[in-house]
Amino acid sequence: MKKNIAIIMGGYSNEYQISLKSGNVVYESLPKTLYNAYCIHIFKDRWVYVADDLQEFPINKADFSINLNGEKINFDCVFNAIHGAPGEDGTIQAYFELLLIPHTSCGMYQAALTFNKRDCLSVLKPYGIRTADSYFLNAGDAIDPVAIETAVGFPCFVKANKAGSSFGITKVYSKEELPKAIDIAFKEDDELIIESYLDGIEVSVGVVRYKGVVTVLPITEIVTENDFFDYEAKYLGKSQEITPARLSEFQESDVRTVAKSIYEILKLEGFSRSEFIFKNNKPHLLEINTIPGLTKESIFPQQAAQAGISLPDLFDNAIREALQKKS
Repeated sequence: MKKNIAIIMGGYSNEYQISLKSGNVVYESLPKTLYNAYCIHIFKDRWVYVADDLQEFPINKADFSINLNGEKINFDCVFNAIHGAPGEDGTIQAYFELLLIPHTSCGMYQAALTFNKRDCLSVLKPYGIRTADSYFLNAGDAIDPVAIETAVGFPCFVKANKAGSSFGITKVYSKEELPKAIDIAFKEDDELIIESYLDGIEVSVGVVRYKGVVTVLPITEIVTENDFFDYEAKYLGKSQEITPARLSEFQESDVRTVAKSIYEILKLEGFSRSEFIFKNNKPHLLEINTIPGLTKESIFPQQAAQAGISLPDLFDNAIREALQKKS
């Protein structure tokens, strides 16, 4: 009997358009012989199932079900394709865990932790995970340019602590540029992280539990035309994404080991994509994405393809792993 799969997409953040693209790729790719797939749009003002004819049916939030022509549809599993809140910050995970509905993403605590850059890096540092030097700033705090320069130097990156797709990030070259960069970041979040600039090879490393085994996918090297890997570089073609990355055997082995260790230390599930920059020939962690982009052009599917894993296989495996957790 075919399983009913809710593919949730959209979300409450500026990443909602990317999420809709990811969710639609999942919908198109899921094996129709195995699953009845439903596109579920999650927005602040409505949660709805969107049928192929674009007709919308409201979600009953009490049990996450829909009513189609008098028939109640419950879901066997949720495929989470929401980038940002509420799909990547732990909120939706907690909801489904309360309802005992399996989902393809990591647990509530892990999602909340990895979504918070400051907390995640702080948790990982005692395990020997290298990171950039950092300085924390909250809304309402006094801004001390001298203290910031002492802590991280220039150039540095001013980032919204809880945001994705490079929203709220500015590369800053001097104390005079700090106020504007801080204002931009505070438009995305009320917490900031300011990090030292790491000059080196940037790579993205995907990890997935595939057929029960934690698997590190082929590594992608990021070569951007812009000053850093910003929104334009990620989504508007202003970068090269080279898979497999042009790394030495030592560099590749090192970063693969670190990425797998992070996945296991944090007890992640589903997909993860960790970003690193090599400094002094050692990988330094920038951040972790637990709901990476899943469009055909996105880095994670590129890596899976390089590993010989098709999109139908990748998404089918995610559902099987989620259902296995329930049993």
